[in-house]
Amino acid sequence: MSSNIPGTDTPTSVSVPDKPALEGLEESLTARWRSEGTYKFDENTTREQVFSIDTPPPTASGSLHVGHIFSYTQTDVLARYQRMTGKNVFYPMGWDDNGLPTERRVQNFYGVRCEPTKPYDPDYQPPAQPAKNQRDWDVISRQNFIELCEKLSAEDEKVFEHLFTTLGLSVDWDITYRTIDNHSRATSQRAFLRDISAGNAYLSEAPTLWDVTFRTAVAQAELEDREVAGAYYRYPFTAEDGEQVFIETTRPELLPACAALVANPDDDRYKHLFGKTVTSPLFEVPVTVHPHPLAKADKGSGIAMVCTFGDLTDVTWWRELQLPTRAIIGRDGRASGDVPEWITTEAGREAYAQVAGKTAFSAKEAVVSMLTERKLLDGEPKKIMHAVNFYEKGDKPLEVVTSRQWYIRNGGLSEERRNQMIQRGREIEFHPSFMRSRYENWVAGLNGDWLVSRQRFFGVPIPVWYALDENGEPRYEAPILPTEDMLPVDPIAQTAPGFDESQRDQPNGFMGDPDVLDTWATSSLTPQIVGKWGVDEDYFSKVFPFDMRPQGHDIIRTWLFSTAVRADSLHNCAPWKHAALSGWILDPDRKKMSKSKGNVVVPNEILDEFGSDAVRYWAASAKLGADTAYEVAQMKIGRRLAIKLLNASKFALNLGATEANIIVDDAAVVTNALDRSLLVRLAEVIEQSTRAFEQYDYARALAITESFFWSFTDDYVELIKDRAYGARGEEEQASVLATLATTLDALLRLLAPFQPFATEEVWGWWRAGSVHRAAWPTADSFANAVADADARVLTDVALALGGLRKAKSEAKVKQRTEVTSATVNAPAEQVERIRNGLGDLLAAGNAKDLHFANVDGELTISDVVLAEAEVPAE
Repeated sequence: MSSNIPGTDTPTSVSVPDKPALEGLEESLTARWRSEGTYKFDENTTREQVFSIDTPPPTASGSLHVGHIFSYTQTDVLARYQRMTGKNVFYPMGWDDNGLPTERRVQNFYGVRCEPTKPYDPDYQPPAQPAKNQRDWDVISRQNFIELCEKLSAEDEKVFEHLFTTLGLSVDWDITYRTIDNHSRATSQRAFLRDISAGNAYLSEAPTLWDVTFRTAVAQAELEDREVAGAYYRYPFTAEDGEQVFIETTRPELLPACAALVANPDDDRYKHLFGKTVTSPLFEVPVTVHPHPLAKADKGSGIAMVCTFGDLTDVTWWRELQLPTRAIIGRDGRASGDVPEWITTEAGREAYAQVAGKTAFSAKEAVVSMLTERKLLDGEPKKIMHAVNFYEKGDKPLEVVTSRQWYIRNGGLSEERRNQMIQRGREIEFHPSFMRSRYENWVAGLNGDWLVSRQRFFGVPIPVWYALDENGEPRYEAPILPTEDMLPVDPIAQTAPGFDESQRDQPNGFMGDPDVLDTWATSSLTPQIVGKWGVDEDYFSKVFPFDMRPQGHDIIRTWLFSTAVRADSLHNCAPWKHAALSGWILDPDRKKMSKSKGNVVVPNEILDEFGSDAVRYWAASAKLGADTAYEVAQMKIGRRLAIKLLNASKFALNLGATEANIIVDDAAVVTNALDRSLLVRLAEVIEQSTRAFEQYDYARALAITESFFWSFTDDYVELIKDRAYGARGEEEQASVLATLATTLDALLRLLAPFQPFATEEVWGWWRAGSVHRAAWPTADSFANAVADADARVLTDVALALGGLRKAKSEAKVKQRTEVTSATVNAPAEQVERIRNGLGDLLAAGNAKDLHFANVDGELTISDVVLAEAEVPAE
């Protein structure tokens, strides 16, 4: 918790170093924060006291890039603000080591391959050097593979943790998790079992998007449209009366899988064919012509070939028109080796023999060759560029195959649930607010439930067995489920309840589900995992629903939506109150930085060159949701700010300001108009900055504070040196020291979320404890006392001082040269304000006599008479 009472944490003396520096602060302060538990979450709390953060777990199987630094800094700024407002901040860190990147890294690093049917070997040790040929890699059990993953990830995580602590993330490093550890696997399986029990998870055989390279099903959220070269091939089907009906398709290889033709109901060209039969070329299969509104009269010939399955539109037609399933492309991406039963003529079977067993690419060549030979192609193929579905991590276009998969209901097939998920989104405050439309558009566009099973070896096993009948066929309608106290389980390695291992894969025995859950099916449960759901319900109730989910805007459709789906089904609520959505980092060509594009910047380099406070300044200068250019110039500004904070604080403290001078409850000591002008501006800065933070607009809070800081250092501090040294008496000195101390105290707190190292360093010069456990500043102690002060006094006096200094510069004399006389030309109101700070202006400008002239327009300085300069300025 933060301390709200200044004046109770004073060190025995003010100790300001001779040469303040940023170098070395990250290492020394990070160690101190860890040892003192500065950011530790207090479990002895109530939900009202907690601000909980569902921190994104970075993939621990790769390397961090500057985009991570950008988004995690923005989260940390918000976390630090909440802590200073008195919140007990729950700020954990997870590591996402459940997925394909980790699987590949473990395979290549150790030279091993996962085979779930292999028995677990508790004494297994990987080879000292991995074999060069993958065929010579060790084949190990899933549990052995997971253990190697945890071992390797632990080393990766140390590197990540060091980088994050160097950056100054105020994470509680005692609260961490991995998405593949025993606790996460048990949580994921527990949620899945409860979804089965509630009817939210189900097993179904249906058309499924399939990646032939990875040999796994792919969910809608993992799709990526890519523009690829293709061509329209035009050839005819033949009606019963001999009429030729031409279709145009980019996938002639699926001609053997044709189940129907469709045209728009309003297309007069084809109305006479609806309900009639036409015969396919080459394979001589009769198919029916159907009307359907999804058919586009202006696309191709206006009549489409429906194959099972060429794309998701084919799936819609197949389902709504109740067409037969005539799949030929298998999970390996090849055409079936056996002639399909629906191809019955001799000529058709001979034609299919030219296609059997070939890849989709080779099958296309074979079909086009046969059509050409028989003069069935109408004209040359029309080359086009068109969008094709890819798995986001894949290199080949997806196929649609029929397979048995597990699904979780997400509203894709139910309007009622879809509307419910849209409503859940409206329970979440999106920052920025326009990002809500991305969520709602995604939900509205869903065309199927969430496919969560994956045909991979590594991951969280689907916790299901199936009894086998007397023929050894699985009884899918009656899955065997573990009890929750058995979790985590691996059905491939562990025996089903009520059976012994000898009955595995035997008639009247059992089999384990060989698949694993989609990575997102576990990542969607990060609140439940880190909140100890199902393990410690009291702990969970103190953090859930979470207060904030920070993440990138590009994974609203995946991580954000899937987490909302799980919270809805498991807890009947939204998972968090706020979603803070970071933008992308763009390279100089305005392209997103990503490891796959090879245009990333390694964060270690910029942290070493500019320091953490400087890099944080750059990240925090960008608003949530804004795509931001990687900009070294901003980091240089941030470093300049941090250095200026050290030097200006040193100067202020050396002028005599101490903790005892801070205004606690009586601002009567502040009598000078210039001091009152600064404090009324400070009160406004505190109010505006606080309001910006409450609206998650930390970038505005930084801009407001930074602008005030430079005015404080460049204007106010320059003006009050004479008074601070006591040249105008004790009362004037007391006024300025109270203003200096109060302002410095507030500025350190205001800047602490952004530049935690520089502010902590200065805090330690004159205060005990940590600025990061201090309270967020308020103006309660002085706002009323200076409410009638004019904030423009400081501005106008500073303008006049700038005019005097400009005159000296133009005369090429030193700034300490005396101004014998000068005239200030300004409107009457501005002149009056300058008179209120005249004593400080004369002292700071070393001016003997100033005259005032009331004129319209901007302030100017004229008739400057300088004393004879001793030495010309260089």
